[in-house]
Amino acid sequence: MAFKPLHDRVLVRRVESEEKTKGGLIIPDSAKEKPAEGEVVSVGEGARKDSGELIAPAVKTGDRVLFGKWSGTEVTLDGEELLIMKESDILGIIG
Repeated sequence: MAFKPLHDRVLVRRVESEEKTKGGLIIPDSAKEKPAEGEVVSVGEGARKDSGELIAPAVKTGDRVLFGKWSGTEVTLDGEELLIMKESDILGIIG
C-alpha cells in the first residue's frame, strides 16, 4: 500500500475484539462493538508550530494504540478498512 498521511494524521488498522468472554461465553457478531484499539500502519511527518518548526509525532508505525470510540474517518485501501485520524485523537500507546 502506498499511502502516506499528511501532517499530524495517522493511518490505523483496527484490532479485532475477542470472540469469547473471559468466562467462555461466545459473543455474537450483532453484540460486538467496534474496538477502540488499533495498530498504527503509517504516520505523517507531524504538525507544525506557528513558527514553521516541525513537531515530531509521538507514535510510530507498528505501535498499538487506544483511540476514542468515534475517532477518525473510515477509508478502504486495497480492500482493507482502515481509519485516518489526527494524532490528537489517540489516547495512548499500549505496551
